[in-house]
Amino acid sequence: MTAVGLVCAALLAATGLLCMVRIVRGPTMLDRTVATDVFVAASIGAVGVQAAVGQHTTTVPVILALALVGFLGSVSIARFAARDGDGSPHVEQEEERP
Repeated sequence: MTAVGLVCAALLAATGLLCMVRIVRGPTMLDRTVATDVFVAASIGAVGVQAAVGQHTTTVPVILALALVGFLGSVSIARFAARDGDGSPHVEQEEERP
């Protein structure tokens, strides 16, 4: 089990490093957003591997919190990016009927 844990940790560390490079050098905000999502997913995977190697379940709340933060961050950035230049949202709203 330790060999599998070491291989997973090495791959997740490489993923985290490459994501950090993309976050710093990303030409657009959406590239940085995707890199941040992948980084959060790699962090969740790292906590999961640590829990599997240590054979305990006390890190489940940490995994849930990371997943929630990643989801809310992605949604908020997507809503921010979906606005027009004048600040109005792209989504057409229904007009009120008398």
